[in-house]
Amino acid sequence: MSGGMRRGTLLPLVLALGLAGCGNPAPEPARFVPPHPSTTELEGPLRARYNLLPTLALGEAVAREYGVERDAGTALLVVALRRPTADGDETGAVGEVSAEVVDLAGRRQAVAMRPVATGEYVDHVGTVRVGAHDTLRARIVVVVDGRRQEFDFQRSF
Repeated sequence: MSGGMRRGTLLPLVLALGLAGCGNPAPEPARFVPPHPSTTELEGPLRARYNLLPTLALGEAVAREYGVERDAGTALLVVALRRPTADGDETGAVGEVSAEVVDLAGRRQAVAMRPVATGEYVDHVGTVRVGAHDTLRARIVVVVDGRRQEFDFQRSF
């Protein structure tokens, strides 16, 4: 066999072996990513539980209970005020909640918060406009027992 023929038959073999090692790694199983903390401890002692989630993520019964329509362009802000007890339980806390959200472009939305009775507790809820891939920073103001306190959090959609 001449050198030209040997090169002609070996080249495809070398290329095939080289390409075989260039494949993507084997797929890995999905890893659980824990949710963001949705509780903040305030002075008092007072605890605020909060969430900002697409209204489409709500079941129809929950949407009815909170009095909101499920819509692709709307998110529900929920703030629940609680007082921790010595035995590790919680009781409801009476107060006022106001909120504002800001997206990454700096657009601000004041959130009209209203109280909603949920069993023996009262949650404060309001809706905001949200688009696909939005990131919103929520600034929450709580007034309980005449004391004004603030906290903020961020959610991405």
